[in-house]
Formats: sequence, structure tokens, C-alpha cells
Amino acid sequence: MKTIDPTELAQPDLHQILLTAVAPRPICFASTVDKDGNVNLSPYSFFNVFSSNPPIMIFSPARSGRDNSLKHTHQNVLEVPEVVINIVNHPMVEQMSLSSTAYDKGVNEFVKAGFTEVPSEKVKPPRVAEAPVSFECTVQEVIELAQTPGAGNLIMAKVELIHINESYLTGGVLDTEKLDLVGRMGANWYIRATKEALFEIPKPLRTKGIGVDALPKGIRESDVLTGNNLGRLGNLESLPSTLEIDIAGVSEHAKNLSKREIHELAQQILEHGDTEKAMALLLYAEGL
Repeated sequence: MKTIDPTELAQPDLHQILLTAVAPRPICFASTVDKDGNVNLSPYSFFNVFSSNPPIMIFSPARSGRDNSLKHTHQNVLEVPEVVINIVNHPMVEQMSLSSTAYDKGVNEFVKAGFTEVPSEKVKPPRVAEAPVSFECTVQEVIELAQTPGAGNLIMAKVELIHINESYLTGGVLDTEKLDLVGRMGANWYIRATKEALFEIPKPLRTKGIGVDALPKGIRESDVLTGNNLGRLGNLESLPSTLEIDIAGVSEHAKNLSKREIHELAQQILEHGDTEKAMALLLYAEGL
């Protein structure tokens, strides 16, 4: 394990580590205007949603690591405290990347990148017609973290109005598979949330899992089961009883397997989503 003191690294080297390790990051495609009405459109991956009531999003246009200059977005929201946060998906990712070019102040990146301006209803900056979702926001606060190269500037934006392209809805609800979102990685890398890349994990919202510590020692210390396997097993609300193990059924084939082979079979069952059956099989193996 390599241990690094961030104060001993040059800013570009620290920047590279942070952006490569903390990923993927959603992209805030921010449209703003200055006091003269000039439009700016720029992407930022220091971004997320931090509250739903009130609905608050925060993004951070950092100071330039080269010349310590402020981003035009930052300058604009100080003059006109409004922003539209447009969400980026794969069909628009190349145009979004082009808009990140350091054009001179006053240059409209909608035009440079070939996007379509749509007038907003509650704020002055226009929204991106091509975006699957756009959030009209008022800027509540700007927190400047430092005056040094690479320092972030947190822009707290309250959502005032939401626009959703209905082609990304299924049954009136935003559809993750249809959205085809992209995320920012390190260097020039991005990631695409395609159907093949998506996976579901049962979320313990209304249940209380027994935890990995409640699993029998032979299961916890298995040299077959992974940490993910144990996490899924620990999400069960209780261990199955002897009767439930009998009801789950252990095939004649399984009865002829070694304990390790049963763990391998249970792992396959886990990967197909039948946690209860996998647990029953593992507990059966504990009695061998």
C-alpha cells in the first residue's frame, strides 16, 4: 500500500489522483449568463445532488491549475445568480466535451458545440434542448474554498423547475436504461451506463439485514465466497430455519458434493439472485 501526503504533491499530480480515484462522477452541464446577457455553457464533474427537500445541487468550477484564473461560469453566477444544470447522456457527450474548450469570455458554447438554446421559464440562462433532463436553478450561495490554483468554488443551486424529455420516461418515471447517462473518469476517460453495465442490489431500506458478522464462521471464512457474496447474504433478515432448509431442497447432486463444491454452487445461485436458496445450501454444508 502506497501512502501519500497530499501536501507533498504538486497540484497537477494530486489532481490526477483525485479525479482518477473518485469516479465515475456525474456531469453538471451548466448554462449561465453574465450581467450583459452573454451566454456560457460549460461542463463540471465536481457535481452532485445533496438534498431533495429543498432540492439542492452543488457543483464546483475550480480555479485553473495553470494560471489560477476563474471559470466564466463562476464569474457569471456572481453577476447573475442563476444556472441551468443540464444532464449529459451518450448521444451528446462529444458535443459536451467540445464545449469545455477554454474559449474567450463572451463566446457562446451553444453555438461552438452545436447545441440548441431553449428559453427557460424561471431563470435567465437558456437550457440545452438536447439534454434528457434540465434543472432551472437559483444560486443560493457560492463558497470559495481558497485562492490557489486548483481550488474549488462550491456553487449551491436550488432547483426551481425541472424539464424532462418524455422519451426517457417509462410509465411516467425516469428510466435508467433509456437515459444512457455518462460519467467522468480520470484523464480522457468516460463511462457509459448502458444496460449491460447496470446491475441491481436489493437496498435495505425497510429491512434490517443480519450482517456478515451473523453468518456462521465457515461461511464468513469461505475461500470461495467473495465480499460481495457475503454482503448479499448479510442482507437477509434472518437465517433460514432447519425446516426452511428442508423446504428449499438440497438436490441429490448437491448431497454428493464436497463443502467447497457446495460453496461454489451456492455462489452461482447467488449470482442468479436467489439469496434464500443459496443460504439454505450453505447452511446445509455447515452441517457436513
